[in-house]
Amino acid sequence: MWFLFALLTTLSWGVADLFYKKGADSKDKYSTVKIGIMVGLVMGIHGFLYMLIKGITFNPLDLIKYLPVSFFYILSMLIGYLGLRYIELSISSPVQNSSGALTAIALIIMFPQELVAFEIFGIVIITGGVIGLAVLEKKLQNAALKADNAKINPKYQIGILAITFPILYAVLDAIGTIADGIYLDELSLISEEAALLAYEFTWLLYSVIALIYLNVIKKQKFNIFKEPVRTSAALFETAGQFFYVFAMSSNAVVTAPLIASYSIVSVILSRIFLKEKLSKLHYTFILLVMLGIAILGFSGE
Repeated sequence: MWFLFALLTTLSWGVADLFYKKGADSKDKYSTVKIGIMVGLVMGIHGFLYMLIKGITFNPLDLIKYLPVSFFYILSMLIGYLGLRYIELSISSPVQNSSGALTAIALIIMFPQELVAFEIFGIVIITGGVIGLAVLEKKLQNAALKADNAKINPKYQIGILAITFPILYAVLDAIGTIADGIYLDELSLISEEAALLAYEFTWLLYSVIALIYLNVIKKQKFNIFKEPVRTSAALFETAGQFFYVFAMSSNAVVTAPLIASYSIVSVILSRIFLKEKLSKLHYTFILLVMLGIAILGFSGE
């Protein structure tokens, strides 16, 4: 089942990225905070509903126990939201999701284990495809910026600061995922359900604090009931998180790079809905990643 959960996570987060991009308004300096608020509210609601439906009692100490993981995940996501104000989704997402390769390598070093040839091959193909997409997108964007007649939206122009956001995301997300692999798979320090609730309630805590900050301190009117785009992003993010926890608890080393391929979904959707074009090389890298996913699924099942 881990492969199905990982695949559902990949699809959910790929769709969420598209809505994140739409919700990242370069003219609104509080857009990052607003996206975070909606994510926290939706996750909190899901957490309470999950408790009621499953009849689970949540131990507040689990929130503290799981806080190191939650902290790096949430921080990386907020940095990712901020970066989307200045850089294309089709560039940001592949760069961010190179964290899957970092995670897999780190977990293998920390917790040596045997991988079959298919699994190694699948990890290498997925990682190569994601990195290839990132390099290709950067070259294409740099070429466009150098063109005399290029007319590019300033929010997409790449500078040192802009490309730093997805790189920071990759590093922080890798740290969080490594910790998650240790917590859920290698040492089993916390159950999947407890980890899911702890993460969602930590997000809810951030949301409440951010909402007070925005409305009371900064005097910014923010109606949570009039945020269809950011709410959609939060819904798909939460759905992906639900499946992710159960995927990571079963096979963290292989799951991490597989889920990192959700950037492929992001790239495809950004081309369709943001009216961008894919080159032959784009399709080549996408097919490579899809092949890697198929290999991991065949090997795991």
